[in-house]
Amino acid sequence: MASKPGILTEWPWTWLGNFKYVVLAPFVGRSIQSLLNREDGSKIDIGYLIIFPFLLFRMLHNQIWISLSRYRTAKGDNRILDKTIEFDQVDRERNWDDQILLNGLLFYYGYMKLEQSHYLPIWRSDGIILTTLLHIGPVEFLYYWLHRALHHHFLYSRYHSHHHSSIVTEPITSVIHPFAEHIAYFLLFSIPLLTTVLTKTASIVSFGGYITYIDFMNNMGHCNFEIIPKWMFSTFPPLKYLMYTPSYHSLHHTQFRTNYSLFMPIYDYIYGTLDKSSDTLYEKSLERQGKSPDVVHLTHLTTPESIYHLRLGFASFASEPYTSKWYFWLMWPITLWSMMVTWIYGHTFTVERNVFKNLNLQTWAIPKYRVQYFMQWQRESINNLIEEAIMEADQKGIKVLSLGLLNQDEKLNNNGEVYIRRHPQIKVKLVDGSSLAVAVVLNSIPKGTTQVVLGGHLSKVANSIALALCQGGVKVMALREEEYKKLKSNLTPEAAINLLPSKTYNSKIWLVGDGLNEDEQLKAPKGTLFIPFSQFPPRKTRKDCFYFHTPAMITPKHFENVDSCENWLPRRVMSAWRIAGILHALEDWHEHECGNMMFDIEKVWKASLDHGFQPISVASASESKV
Repeated sequence: MASKPGILTEWPWTWLGNFKYVVLAPFVGRSIQSLLNREDGSKIDIGYLIIFPFLLFRMLHNQIWISLSRYRTAKGDNRILDKTIEFDQVDRERNWDDQILLNGLLFYYGYMKLEQSHYLPIWRSDGIILTTLLHIGPVEFLYYWLHRALHHHFLYSRYHSHHHSSIVTEPITSVIHPFAEHIAYFLLFSIPLLTTVLTKTASIVSFGGYITYIDFMNNMGHCNFEIIPKWMFSTFPPLKYLMYTPSYHSLHHTQFRTNYSLFMPIYDYIYGTLDKSSDTLYEKSLERQGKSPDVVHLTHLTTPESIYHLRLGFASFASEPYTSKWYFWLMWPITLWSMMVTWIYGHTFTVERNVFKNLNLQTWAIPKYRVQYFMQWQRESINNLIEEAIMEADQKGIKVLSLGLLNQDEKLNNNGEVYIRRHPQIKVKLVDGSSLAVAVVLNSIPKGTTQVVLGGHLSKVANSIALALCQGGVKVMALREEEYKKLKSNLTPEAAINLLPSKTYNSKIWLVGDGLNEDEQLKAPKGTLFIPFSQFPPRKTRKDCFYFHTPAMITPKHFENVDSCENWLPRRVMSAWRIAGILHALEDWHEHECGNMMFDIEKVWKASLDHGFQPISVASASESKV
């Protein structure tokens, strides 16, 4: 929002929320009806019918730029600005499709009012030439002066400051403006479109090509990585006056009073508003190499729909905890296509980049889904991918690699110990984060608790929790007989006194792992607090109980570039397994934490608090009540 919002700031369909697309329904329906009701042999008006598909194409075009930009800036090569993007920017830019919706309404309205727009040909050379000339002349010239006017304090505070709230730009930053500002832009860009329609030189290619050109240049100019190769300007020197670069426009967002031009810098040269550092920043950005991270967190895909929640996917989805949406079934063609890509690609990819104090952090993802981890015939392939990632990290001089989700499964690789045995010489430290996960669970149990129920599949974390509680005098009641026997065999005789088979279910504190079924949850008394010790949260089946988060902590405010949620966790909350890798590097611990290896729980917990990570209060579990 602008600092002093002016009139026509809000979009007229804001109140409709996610149902805003219904405003197009009457027009789309009418275009389909025109096709169905046409008489035999009558000519089809292709231009009218493709308006809606073209709007969908524009959305796809923008989304490709979003994903590409986030991938490239996470890798670091040719990145222009290092400053952080936060959740407030994602929230501000989540309505980037509003301008496409507005354009669609105006296109349909123009079609109904202008008979010359009916039955446009596919191609007309004179119309394409006229569109090009009108853009180079009136559009670029008028935009330059409109843009300078928008930087006058009166208009800037009421409108344009909303756009400049994003210092570090993303492709969709280009279309984040108040409603009134978009009206002005549409009037400007409609000059070539209306002129060619009224002179009967318009064509589908001239219309679609011009709008696609505007989208492409807008997205490119705000992508925050340099993409234009130097040879283009060397081959044709005048091109520097006719086409801007991402670094050129990035200076406008950091300096504010320079580089006002739309896509052609010539007017900045003419009127003396060119930033003197434009060429220097361009060359530095082209030469810039991504920094090798100090810490890598290795995760994987969960469900097929989880691709939309990755930071590389839909920014607005990634900024919220992972939940399945009802409309995802409409996107199954894209989901299926992405699944095929992950099967073919078969290599770890970079998901995001963060900075914590003096550490550079990256998250890498294995292109495998959760269900594949339970397939016996997939295990060798998955282990090979994890091993390749570990060796790549070692070659790059990365200090720590933490194993997230099922990448540390005991049945898969014994919490990473398999890789240490195969490569005892590696310098990168492998961390499964079990010690911190145990510490988080123990500190999530309300003070004064004298007994807990423990259920679900046993793991390294579950065994350590049971041992710590029994040694501390807390009664641990095993939910299943076989789990009771396994736990007892791992405990000392003194600790085993406090381990009991669960014959009653009076305790309202349940520590649960994977495999806790619905029948077992129904045994818990009303008001029970379920505290998971597993990587994945239990399925919530009780409406009269509370479900705590999987082991996690709140990140400090100085943790940079946090603009997405980690799986199902809330904003700025990070899993204990991921934090453990960061602590390992911060404390400069030289041991691996994998296999049966466990660190001192109190030592790890203290280190997390000393570095600013905060526990999630048990009271917040009430927010997760089903």
